[in-house]
Amino acid sequence: MHWTDVYYGLWNPSLGTIVLYTLVLTHVTIVSVTVYLHRYSAHRALELHPALQHLFRFWLWLTTGMTTQQWTAIHRKHHAVCETVDDPHSPRIFGLRTVLMRGAELYGIEAHKKETIERFGRGTPDDWVEHNVYQRYKRLGIALMMVIDLLLFGVLGLTVWAVQMLWIPFLAAGVVNGVGHYWGYRNFECPDAATNIVPWGILIGGEELHNNHHTYPNSAKLSVKPWEFDLGWFWIRLFASVGLAKGMNTGPIAARVPGRHVIDVDTVRAALNDRYRIMAAYAQQVVAPLVEQEYRSADEVTRRSLKHATVLLCREETLIDDADRAQIRAVTERSAALKTIFELKQQLLVVWSKRGGDVDDMLAAFRQWCQDAEATGFEALRDFVSELKSYTVPSRAAA
Repeated sequence: MHWTDVYYGLWNPSLGTIVLYTLVLTHVTIVSVTVYLHRYSAHRALELHPALQHLFRFWLWLTTGMTTQQWTAIHRKHHAVCETVDDPHSPRIFGLRTVLMRGAELYGIEAHKKETIERFGRGTPDDWVEHNVYQRYKRLGIALMMVIDLLLFGVLGLTVWAVQMLWIPFLAAGVVNGVGHYWGYRNFECPDAATNIVPWGILIGGEELHNNHHTYPNSAKLSVKPWEFDLGWFWIRLFASVGLAKGMNTGPIAARVPGRHVIDVDTVRAALNDRYRIMAAYAQQVVAPLVEQEYRSADEVTRRSLKHATVLLCREETLIDDADRAQIRAVTERSAALKTIFELKQQLLVVWSKRGGDVDDMLAAFRQWCQDAEATGFEALRDFVSELKSYTVPSRAAA
């Protein structure tokens, strides 16, 4: 071996090739996290072939040093106690800067909590390789990755390796867990602060669509709007096409039958499953048009208070602070119509809160809500109730 092989590496490609190599390998790591750790292991949103599972496990050992059990347990706990003091990495608790810059450190702290791993890490790999290689020698994998990069690229390989090592701690542990609960847009008012960072899930494999995920955590597909793109879903469909993935859950179990005008138990069950989409539709079809109507006829002072009224009137209750409540009170006191639709929204949330109780009570409450909404005389509410009546379970729709 010549000394130049040590400095430039055995491959000695162009700088462009090295950049492309780094991007490809970091993307493989992203796919391993989003498809295997997140959608498969943590949420069981799909099934993966055992060979593909082990390939992902091996790759994550080489590039992150994370184990399936620890990552799965920490993520499941995050969903279970989201935005509380027990959340392993909520920017609402720790602050955005802390989660963004020290996300990996927060992960490491939680990974050492035995009770977290035991309670939330069930159903993860429990074989000889996991215990005797991946868990026992966590740092050996990333050391081997460093050796490979050094052999291929020489001194520059250290930079390639450093990028690989920082990719997940910054983008996943930092950006997704931090920015994804702090800034962005929300398709759904899920019961936490999760946001969609951008509508194109490319750089982080679809994890950018974090609000969608927290709304439907058991869905293998993270995009829900026509303009959203989930690169992780592309890979899942590709794996499925060659028999390496199956059983993909893609959202709530609900169907719509045009022209259906019956409110029965099936209607309630389907609407309950799809309640977040229903509440989003309420915001778009009922609240927003009425706010716009009020805005057009209001004076300048009232218009300022109505500027963000649609968002405020539909915001998740746990995210409303005292200033928001004061503004909501001011808006609803000025407009009887806005007060009516806000109160009806609150009442519909009470209907959803009856889930898990007596189904007949929930059916009665749902029917009463629909009658009250239609009785307001608002055309938008009548149309909204008409859409609710079209809900049924998929088996009934097929029949």
